[in-house]
Amino acid sequence: MAKNTGNTSSVHLKHKKERKASTVIGGLAMDIVLWVFSITCIFPLIWMTYNSLKLKRVFNADKLSIPGLFGADAPVLTNYINILTNPDYHLSESMWNSLRTTGISILCIVLFSFIVGYILSRIAGKWNRPLYLLFLSGMLIPIHSLLVPIYVVFREVNMTNQWFTLLLPYISFGLPMGIFLVEGYVKGIPVSLEEAAAIDGSSFSRTLWQIIMPMCKPILVTIAIIQIFSCWNEFSFALVLIENVHLQTVPLALTQFKGQFGSDYPKQMAAMLITMLPIVVLYFAFSKQIIKGMVAGAVKG
Repeated sequence: MAKNTGNTSSVHLKHKKERKASTVIGGLAMDIVLWVFSITCIFPLIWMTYNSLKLKRVFNADKLSIPGLFGADAPVLTNYINILTNPDYHLSESMWNSLRTTGISILCIVLFSFIVGYILSRIAGKWNRPLYLLFLSGMLIPIHSLLVPIYVVFREVNMTNQWFTLLLPYISFGLPMGIFLVEGYVKGIPVSLEEAAAIDGSSFSRTLWQIIMPMCKPILVTIAIIQIFSCWNEFSFALVLIENVHLQTVPLALTQFKGQFGSDYPKQMAAMLITMLPIVVLYFAFSKQIIKGMVAGAVKG
C-alpha cells in the first residue's frame, strides 16, 4: 500500500514538472513571437532614419545598408538642411496648417462629444435612442464614399481652398466615435453624485463642468489622442478640397518629393521624420493614458 502511494506521488510530481516545462516553453515561444512583431513595427522607422541620412545616389546604389562613418556613404544632414531652408517645399507652412486644423478640430470634437454624450446618457426622451443610433451610423458609413458629394457641396458654397475648409469634415467624422465613448463612460458614473451636488446647491452647468467633466478626463484624453492621429495624417479630403499650396497640410506637402519619373526618397524620408516627430512624441507621452482611457471606457460602458 505504501509502495502504491509512493508511485502515485512520483507520477503526480512528474506530471507537475511536465506542465511547468510546457508552460515555460509556451511563454518563451510567445515572447519570441511578440519580439518578432515588435521588430517588424520598429524596423521601418529605423530604416527610414538611417536612409534619410544618405544622399540620393548612395540610396539608389544600396537601399538596405547602414551608412558608414567615413567615405562617400557617410551620413549627412543635407536632406534635413535642404528641407528646412528651401522655401519651395513650404514644409513649415504646411505643419502650421496641420497644427491649426488639427487643434481646432480636436477642441470641437472633445467639447461636442462630451456635451452630446452626456445628454444622450443622462436625459431620457423619445428622441434619445434614435439620435444615439443616428450618431452611431456615422461610424458605419465609409468616409471616402462621401468624398465626391462633399466636394460638390463645398464647391457650390465656395468653401474650398479656405483655411477652415477641412474643419467641418474632420469634426463631423470624429464626433460619432467620441459620442459613443463618452456616452458609455458617463453611464458608469453614479447619478447620486449629481443628485448630491444639486442638494448642496450646485447648478446644472457647474455640476457638468466641475464634477462630471473632470471625471471624464481619461476618456476625453483618449478621444483627443486618437483624433489627433486621424486629423494629422488625413490625406484624401485635403487633396480634394485644398488646391492652394499655401493652405496644404503635411500629407500633401510630402507629395512634393515625388516627381514624374522618379522620387528623391532620402529627402522624402527626412521630411516624413520631421512631420512624424510631434506625433511620435505625443504618442509615447500619452500611450499609457490611451490604454487607461480605452480600458476604463470598456469597463464602464
